[in-house]
Amino acid sequence: MTSRRPKLTALLITFALVAGACSPSAGGSPSAPPQACEAAGSAAGADLQIPDVEAGKFNVAMVLIGPHDDGGWSQAHYEGLLYVCQNMPDSHVAYIELVPEGADSEQVFRSLSRKGFDFIIGTSFGYMDPMETVAGEFPDITYLHLTGFKSNGKNFGNFFGAMEDFKYLAGMLAGSRAKADGNPKLGYMATFQIPEEIRLGNAIMLGAKVTCPECTMDVRWINTWHDPIIEKEAAASLFDAGAQVVFTGADTPAVADVAQEKGKWGVTYDHPGSCKVEACLTAPYWIWGPEYLRIAEAVKAGTYTAGYEYFDADSGAMGLFGFMEGETLQPGVASLPAEDIQKVKDTLAKMLAGQFTRFDVFAGPINDNTGAVKVPAGEKLKQADLDQFPPGAPGNECTYCMKWFAEGINGELPQ
Repeated sequence: MTSRRPKLTALLITFALVAGACSPSAGGSPSAPPQACEAAGSAAGADLQIPDVEAGKFNVAMVLIGPHDDGGWSQAHYEGLLYVCQNMPDSHVAYIELVPEGADSEQVFRSLSRKGFDFIIGTSFGYMDPMETVAGEFPDITYLHLTGFKSNGKNFGNFFGAMEDFKYLAGMLAGSRAKADGNPKLGYMATFQIPEEIRLGNAIMLGAKVTCPECTMDVRWINTWHDPIIEKEAAASLFDAGAQVVFTGADTPAVADVAQEKGKWGVTYDHPGSCKVEACLTAPYWIWGPEYLRIAEAVKAGTYTAGYEYFDADSGAMGLFGFMEGETLQPGVASLPAEDIQKVKDTLAKMLAGQFTRFDVFAGPINDNTGAVKVPAGEKLKQADLDQFPPGAPGNECTYCMKWFAEGINGELPQ
């Protein structure tokens, strides 16, 4: 089972942790001024120091697969954790970063549990099984897992969101840009061969076809979530093979940096701060804070129901850089045909209003890249289709299971 996993360049794994303590403020809600969160922390090598809980407070711990300041996936979660601290009275938060899967992550979850944290969040697909094991040992602690599919219906829940919506919109922009430049070729730097990455790649291609019917897309599998060197090499490979716009499924801004060097365009991911250079067209990004706060408050109140929760665009928990309130279009987007920009804005407005969902992104007819019909006209994918390879889990089987590339994507999925 693959996941958000940093490349380890030495046998010695370095962990870092930061604990933040928050004092109560009047109101203590997101509508009130955020309360101060002072961070204190230390770093350790092989002897990881697990943070302590604070008596009398609601204690939240987060386990991150990458560095908390990676400008991408882990930083977006870290900022969501701080949001909880800032807006929840009598809360104490801590995180441990650069935690790989397997025995290491299981031990971290168990150690945090023994310390007495009330709510523990794991942010990588590959933390799922270790967290499930530990949750069974500590029934009075609530665990929330990101990007997987398991839940015990008691104290171990699953959580993710429809980023395919925003990849679809970014695909529309990329298609428009490639067509305007006279080079209808895109690239996708995919991480691991899991339904999530295939789903997001297909959403990009489906969006690109809206503005550039002749567009095609090459894929490079990089088998890492966070490795700036590998990401730069893969991006350069795609650009050198002819791509005009390259997307990343990984965590660093490398694709935009390489695009800047090549005189082409990149689309970053996860965090708005990843889209800094002019060659970055946009970044689909996450806004975890309000969602984490909502769940944390329910856990504290004893009303949280562990299950499978998959939020859509109308939650406000995702954004498209350049198109959200207070943001400015990137240069490579501002110069696109006005009708294409308006098409993206109109589709985004429908998404935010709940009138266009992840199931509309994958509405038929959809053919795969062999010409076979994958989703017939009048049909839409369901959640089980988005998340799973065939045949799907017993009792939750998929019909149009996410193990195919949409028409226009060059490449085959490995068996």
